Amino acid sequence: MTLLFRKLYFVDDSRLEREVFGLTFKNPVGLAAGFDKDAKLYQELSNFGFGFIEIGTLTPKPQDGNPKKRLFRLKEDQAIINRMGFNNGGVEAAVLRLKENHGVLIGGNIGKNKLTPNENATSDYEICFEALYEVVDYFVVNVSSPNTPNLRELQDKKPLTELLQTLQNKNETKAKPKPILLKIAPDLTDEQLLDIIDIVKTTKIAGVIATNTTTSRENLHSENQKEVGGLSGKPLTNRSTEVIRFLSQKSNKAFPIIGVGGIHTAKDALDKLEAGASLVQLYTGFIYEGPALVKAINKKILERL
Repeated sequence: MTLLFRKLYFVDDSRLEREVFGLTFKNPVGLAAGFDKDAKLYQELSNFGFGFIEIGTLTPKPQDGNPKKRLFRLKEDQAIINRMGFNNGGVEAAVLRLKENHGVLIGGNIGKNKLTPNENATSDYEICFEALYEVVDYFVVNVSSPNTPNLRELQDKKPLTELLQTLQNKNETKAKPKPILLKIAPDLTDEQLLDIIDIVKTTKIAGVIATNTTTSRENLHSENQKEVGGLSGKPLTNRSTEVIRFLSQKSNKAFPIIGVGGIHTAKDALDKLEAGASLVQLYTGFIYEGPALVKAINKKILERL
């Protein structure tokens, strides 16, 4: 079955390879965090043609997340609202599963437990960093989910700089430091995005993932638009591309960007790459369009070469 899926969906062409923040990606299309929170399915998911898989968000301690029902389709809008709340079995359980990795490039998305106050949040990220260091290829610091109370306050310049600098200092003590990326919200203002550029420069982290889900509900048609949580999917397509372009242009392409948000077609992915992204990730588009979307994007990239 594995061979069948790979034959159906994998585009094996060396021209798709990308060297980004010191890692070699077989192709530039990845699966975003949130789909395989506990690193239970990454081996199977890699057979759908992805160049990399991002697991998590993981927290130090297991937690149930927010009460169900907490995931809602907005079919008319080709969107999803989720308020999962970092539901996961804890970082140590995921580490055991990741030790079985058979060659899939893995990103580790890390966060803080809901009951950890923001003033102690850094220690939660440090715990996850240390636990995952040997079993992931890069790290993603998630301070942009709208579903953990007060988490987005950590995006403010002072606490964010301190958090990232602490992780970078720890990273630099390792024999082989690993890329650390920051995942940001699409709801940041231009001034806040300029702050992000300064923070990346100051802390020397490897790059940015743009963007997470939005709290905006503009121009929606589905009844489920009233649900609380982060909105992903087609309504985010243009905004996430705008954020990518802003960061790329204002930083003079000083750091790599992974583009995510509203990729439902090959054109959506190419728009993000042309706006300045080095890689792209799918989540909602993968749910609505299926694994054929991964293949379509990679084939379209090859057509453009």
